[in-house]
Amino acid sequence: MTRTATNVLRLAGRIALVAVVACVLALVSIQFEGILAKNIAMAHEVDRSRADIAALEKREREQAITLRRLSTPEGAVPEIHEKLRLVGPHEEIVIVRGATDAPDTPDARPADGASPP
Repeated sequence: MTRTATNVLRLAGRIALVAVVACVLALVSIQFEGILAKNIAMAHEVDRSRADIAALEKREREQAITLRRLSTPEGAVPEIHEKLRLVGPHEEIVIVRGATDAPDTPDARPADGASPP
């Protein structure tokens, strides 16, 4: 082979080597970017999961407090009366209305204070 042919082959080999190295570097950088994107997405998901866990633990504590309160008659009876609007012996329900909730008609109770029929 002649000297120019050897130089051309040498140049072609170097160009091919540079092209192969460039392709490998491009593939590595694309893979690295994909892995980095997945890591960021997973980190956000873990943060959301931790926030959900904290909210559920707070709710569990509140429910445990409510359960302890409702497990005793002192806590359950007033709750039952309020929710069901039940009254016990010698009790009566008093409903307090604000100025915006007041009916437009006068009170149904007679002026002498007697109970309505």
